[in-house]
Amino acid sequence: MSIIYLDLETKCLADEVGGWDYIDRLELAVAVTYNTARGGFAHYTEDSVGALIDELSQADLVVGFNLLRFDYTVLRPYTERDLHELPTLDILQHLYRRLGHRVKLDSCARATLGVTKSGDGVQSVQWFRAGHIDKVIRYCEQDVDIVRQLHEYGRTHKHIYIMDGSLRRPVKVNW
Repeated sequence: MSIIYLDLETKCLADEVGGWDYIDRLELAVAVTYNTARGGFAHYTEDSVGALIDELSQADLVVGFNLLRFDYTVLRPYTERDLHELPTLDILQHLYRRLGHRVKLDSCARATLGVTKSGDGVQSVQWFRAGHIDKVIRYCEQDVDIVRQLHEYGRTHKHIYIMDGSLRRPVKVNW
């Protein structure tokens, strides 16, 4: 089974394009995948977004955190394909259905894996604009690896953890 883990970073911030209703205007800076069939990471920019869409289209499953609302919407202007038709596990959406509220990837990473994210989307846009594409790629790659580890932990243990205030709380998953 080919599982592709995906995360992407953008060139713009939401407030620069009119708000969160205009995610499709944020423009792709960098996308990173981890493909279990290949056993490694791949990096994409606007120049190679076609290859990214091809890779996603061949996956048995695409896994990410906020894929359906964010990542797929950012990619919409780059393809005629409806990415929502891909076999997808959006970990954030899954947790939202279980909990009734959104949680942050960092909360899941700290509680389940004992790691923290190395930055955020605002910092990523700043790095991109300063020409530090290597920093954006490393940051995005770290998020992909966190998503991969969360997914694997949830598949093995049938739960992951979130931070609920200062408490570590288990959440059942059926991946």
